[in-house]
Amino acid sequence: MSSLRNRLFFILITATCLIWLCAIFWVYLVSKAEFQRAFDNRLRESAKMVASLVADNALFTTRPLDANSLLPSYERQLSCQIWSLDGRLIAHTRGAPKDQLAIAGSGFSNRIVDGESWRVYSVEDRAKRLRVMVGDRIGMRDHLVHDLVAGLVIPALLVIPILGAVLWLSLNFELRQLRIMAKQLRDRAADDMTPLQAAVAPLEVKPLIEALNSLLANLDAALRHDRELTAFAAHELRTPIAGLKTQAQIALAAADPAVKGGALRQIVISVDRTTRLIRQLLTLTKLDAEIQSDGAEQLNVGAVLDEIIDASGPTDKDIAIQVDPELRKMNVVSNREILIVALRNLHENALQHMPDCGVVRWRYEDNPCGIVIEDEGPGIPEDELPMAARRFFRGRHKSATGTGLGLAIVELAASRLGGRLVLANRRDRSGLKAALCLKNPAAALREAAQGQL
Repeated sequence: MSSLRNRLFFILITATCLIWLCAIFWVYLVSKAEFQRAFDNRLRESAKMVASLVADNALFTTRPLDANSLLPSYERQLSCQIWSLDGRLIAHTRGAPKDQLAIAGSGFSNRIVDGESWRVYSVEDRAKRLRVMVGDRIGMRDHLVHDLVAGLVIPALLVIPILGAVLWLSLNFELRQLRIMAKQLRDRAADDMTPLQAAVAPLEVKPLIEALNSLLANLDAALRHDRELTAFAAHELRTPIAGLKTQAQIALAAADPAVKGGALRQIVISVDRTTRLIRQLLTLTKLDAEIQSDGAEQLNVGAVLDEIIDASGPTDKDIAIQVDPELRKMNVVSNREILIVALRNLHENALQHMPDCGVVRWRYEDNPCGIVIEDEGPGIPEDELPMAARRFFRGRHKSATGTGLGLAIVELAASRLGGRLVLANRRDRSGLKAALCLKNPAAALREAAQGQL
């Protein structure tokens, strides 16, 4: 496993060493150029000084001339030669080579003498017929530059281990927040969803802690939702199951055929309610598990409604169902299974609250938008409308076979389809109007109409 601490340590040490090496190389180049310039200036000035002093000495006496006496004390590490133009060595400093330092001419030149490289400056005086040569060894210059570079490299070699130790300790200290956070997560109970403390965390760690806290909050909400769903489901299932047992006992004990028949009918009602509740719980669980609707296809809304109406079968009530012809022209691109779930639950919810001889109307409406179903039931009290789509909420006008999940399933299915559910009481009479607003249904309707033309 790759360690963040090791990677940071390696990157910092490597970067430090590279920067230090680049700095040393730059100092080497600059220092070498500066040394060359300074030494060349010293050669030129020394040669000119010796040439001016030679003019005042008795050069043509029989007494030999010592060139060391002509150089200033601080320049006597240089080598100086004074030659006549006819090739005679007139004077030289102690330690200077016997051969000429330069061949001919004035100015700077480089020459190898006795196996050593020399940098020489020559001054030629044709009037006095002599040439002054002042030079120093190039190796001495390089040695000075190398000594300077060594003065930088040696401290670096001593400092890098110390720097490495400081970096390692600093990384350990600064990454302690991650270790503390890992310990908090490791030591807490499985159901402990309290957020991590991010007040003293570094700025770079805070986004990670905030993301973990958000994940913990979502997980806590999901677990709480599952617990509530389980509790509600257990409560809702207990009632029809208890009713089944009671009615079965009545049917077994009753001698009167009418009483026995009534008990059996109640058993059928309880079974239907339990079956619908289980189906809705399974549907709700499936929708909760889906993050988004996949497998979208082009669907005709009228054909889907016909399929749902045919599958619902006859009811005990004399209810008429009307489908607006505009819906038969409407095509939508949607997930077939989820759209059927939404429309079927709207249809079943309307049938449950309908009185005898009522009319359920499916129609298209541009405002609020989408597919609208209207029933002629009691509607929903205005103060309960915001809560009508909550799970297991049944309200004051609850039906005998209702489970409180139908509208919750529609709202969840609508969100999976990228739409929404809009509920409102009818204004022309009692009843509820539920609109399933999908993405741009008006455009879908226009496209369908143009296709028919």
